[in-house]
Amino acid sequence: MSRKAGRSSSPARERRIGTRNARFQQWQALLDNRTKRHQAGEFLVHGVRPITLAVDHGWPLRALLRPTDTPLSAWATDLIARATGGQHAAQVVDVAPPLLAELGDKADGAPELIAVAEMPPDRLDRIVVPPDGLVLLFDRPANPGNIGTLVRSADAFGACGVIVTGHAADVYDPRAVRASTGSLFALPVVRQGSPRDVLAWVAELHSTRGVDLQVVGTDESGEVDVDAADLTGARLLVVGNELRGMSAAWRESCDVVVRIPIAGAASSLNASVAAGIMCYEARRQRRSAARA
Repeated sequence: MSRKAGRSSSPARERRIGTRNARFQQWQALLDNRTKRHQAGEFLVHGVRPITLAVDHGWPLRALLRPTDTPLSAWATDLIARATGGQHAAQVVDVAPPLLAELGDKADGAPELIAVAEMPPDRLDRIVVPPDGLVLLFDRPANPGNIGTLVRSADAFGACGVIVTGHAADVYDPRAVRASTGSLFALPVVRQGSPRDVLAWVAELHSTRGVDLQVVGTDESGEVDVDAADLTGARLLVVGNELRGMSAAWRESCDVVVRIPIAGAASSLNASVAAGIMCYEARRQRRSAARA
């Protein structure tokens, strides 16, 4: 949904909220109601680092919520000044501290700030892939925390984007946003319904830009160990659902399927852990190639 459409469906834009009015209830629904989040085209952001990174990366913020009649820290004061100027000026709203504590999902009082952020469009062209670009894809993740952790790993190891496909947990669930520790705002994260759309984009990258984005799947029964696979070129790393792994469609689309050798009593790795290992190995190979 566009920013304009999302705003036109919002209640009156009060600058001071002391009761559970319509606007407060809309924000409250963003905590645990996926449908409401996507209808409004917005989500809540908690925490110093995530809010700071959202502003640092020019993410459109619709509102900054602060506790009424409460002195703010230098961080909060500076961030408000930065976020209320420029093209995407956020509205500052004073919210009664008990209500802000509810929106902050905290038992120890109201946070200094909560941001109401705009959802970007789910367009694959937001991901710019260089000739050696690394893109991470999570197929049908069920756990929002795993999505956020995977996004954090992708950011840390130099990926240029993350794609989430299929019937999946919500990228903008507060648990996913928190687990990303702000990395959600540092690189494009795009949701897609089916492998078909992603594979069409992969083919277009090859035909129009000459980027040969090979598809590398991960599975415990993969044909080659991850450190023996070539991950130095443009690669789309596919990590499957936490319980069922990759879908049949993704498995059939892979150029190669790799495995991560493990020992001990564990039968498998957490999906976000596996993604972190894959990203690290791709980064290690690239650094080794650059030093050679």
